[in-house]
Amino acid sequence: MKALVTGATGFIGSHLCEALIARGYDVACLSRSTAFPSWMTTLPIRHVRADCTLGESLAGIPEDVEYVFHVAGLTKTTTPETFFEVNARGTANLIRAVAERNRSVKRFLYVSSLAAVGPSANGLPVDEETLPSPVSHYGKSKLEGERAVLAYRDRVPVTIVRPPAVYGPRDRDMLLLFRTIKRGFFFDLGKCYYSLLYVDDLIQGILLSAEKNEASGKTYFLCDGNVHTGEEIANAISSVLNVRARPLKIPKCTMPLVAAICEKIDKKGIINRDRIRDFSHTHWICDARRAREEVGFVPKIGMKEGIRWTAEWYRTHGWL
Repeated sequence: MKALVTGATGFIGSHLCEALIARGYDVACLSRSTAFPSWMTTLPIRHVRADCTLGESLAGIPEDVEYVFHVAGLTKTTTPETFFEVNARGTANLIRAVAERNRSVKRFLYVSSLAAVGPSANGLPVDEETLPSPVSHYGKSKLEGERAVLAYRDRVPVTIVRPPAVYGPRDRDMLLLFRTIKRGFFFDLGKCYYSLLYVDDLIQGILLSAEKNEASGKTYFLCDGNVHTGEEIANAISSVLNVRARPLKIPKCTMPLVAAICEKIDKKGIINRDRIRDFSHTHWICDARRAREEVGFVPKIGMKEGIRWTAEWYRTHGWL
């Protein structure tokens, strides 16, 4: 079996490549750069140099791949137009190229996001029947990416997965929370509720959704099945790090100012004015029942266990 993975050098993509190789796949990585992180240098991966935002560069993608996993995406930028250039138009370019060149493709799987649908408006987990109402430019661009993929479902077997916040080894976004808690505080946004997913469970969900015939043409939410409060997440991290972290309350009215300051300090950081649009909502929760019933998705890693493993990896690699 031959697979093409975009975003292979990133957090989720690198874990996916490892899992595919372990299952016997011949893996090709599509990226703009030939530089791989240290944990990927020994993997038997072929490199395909291309840029999804430049449609003409995709003319060289392999024609014999059976599975395409589009994991690459932009999660943070200070320029809203860049979200749409990468997440929407880049996705449209890739699915078009696959439809034109890969006659034998068995599945095109697009990794979208809970942000493409937006937060719960009534306190109940959103599901696949919920009308999308994204609140950030990131979420809107991921929704446009979904629509670009679905426009080809009569020509290409496609599947979309929508994970919530994903964490685990190599993740740099959750790392910020670990580091602040290690310093003895965390930002308290009030009572908030989140779905989470450990990266290994996400990979399981991706593979099931790609390989099961029942998933063709479908969209699935993936999560660990529990609803976690922000306080519970912070306490679990505090326990693993053996520190006592105090909440630093951030009034919602000051959040845009805080985000603007953070942007000036670190333009690539997770705290920016677009992400604040998401943080201003309290219920980021979803229901993975359809994935469980149709493709057999059963998450195995609970939050406390996943946070412990993540912290251990951060420490071992000098990130924490």
